[in-house]
Amino acid sequence: MYLGIEIGGTKLQLGVGAGDGSDFVALERRDVQIARGGAGIREQIRSVGRELVAKHQVQRVGYGFGGPVLGAQGIVQTSHQVPGWDQFPLVEWTQQELGVPTTLGNDCDVACLAEACFGAGRDAGSIFYVTVGTGIGGGLVLDRKIHGTTRPAAAEVGHLRPGLDAIEYSNTVESRAAGPGIAIATQKTLRRLIEEGQTSPEITDLVIRCQNQIESLTTKSIGEAAMAGNQLARDEYVVATRVLGWAIAQVITVVAPEVVVVGGGVSLVGEEVFFAPLRNAVRQYAFPPLANSYKLLPAALGESVVVHGALALARLSH
Repeated sequence: MYLGIEIGGTKLQLGVGAGDGSDFVALERRDVQIARGGAGIREQIRSVGRELVAKHQVQRVGYGFGGPVLGAQGIVQTSHQVPGWDQFPLVEWTQQELGVPTTLGNDCDVACLAEACFGAGRDAGSIFYVTVGTGIGGGLVLDRKIHGTTRPAAAEVGHLRPGLDAIEYSNTVESRAAGPGIAIATQKTLRRLIEEGQTSPEITDLVIRCQNQIESLTTKSIGEAAMAGNQLARDEYVVATRVLGWAIAQVITVVAPEVVVVGGGVSLVGEEVFFAPLRNAVRQYAFPPLANSYKLLPAALGESVVVHGALALARLSH
């Protein structure tokens, strides 16, 4: 048995399994208390992990960490959500605390590994994975091996700059196409339309959904409006997916993956609102000879994808 651990900005998941895509033998979830920082998360891992290792005779631990890592060195570079992780030797710490060999990967990288081995990309040799949620992350797996494990970062599609005028570091694909970017853009559009004195059922719908507090309009509410047919909300998804589609097309042009898998909370609005305009944008920007050479598919493994990937990382490292 192996232990797969997902460390995110809001949740910690620990799953025990064979690392072959089969059901977990055990799965524990804990909420991350940001105020307690990395030390608080490590206390949770120490407590829960020791019990799972002892009960299930765990042979190896695999991590999917929500932030940049130096996987080959076993070091977390930092977390953008939780303090207390800068240059932390997570592999060494885990081996001391849990007493078993440990392997470290970035969460998007191991999610890509899971989708490559057991999910939407299981029949392909090259898979590019994108997760679209609060941020946008990417992973690349070639012949069931994560690309870039010896590099400081790899496949970070969310940090591409969309165009030559995007010279500021903050002007990224992530800033425009992730959940917060969609919310900010929709708020601006709604505020402008109201200031111009325009009225429509779509405007009224969004105003009601945020109780006339435009700054509190959420990506979730916008997504629900879009799925219900609100054209204003759908137009904002078209803008966001165009930016994301441009970024994915750059990866396709350079790397030529057989399958592109897209997951994350923002993608859950479905085919009509998200995937159809995304496919159109990718097709528009990709190198023409590669236009029919790839499949763009929704992620198949859901909320447990990082844990499955961490287990696979542990198994393949054994």
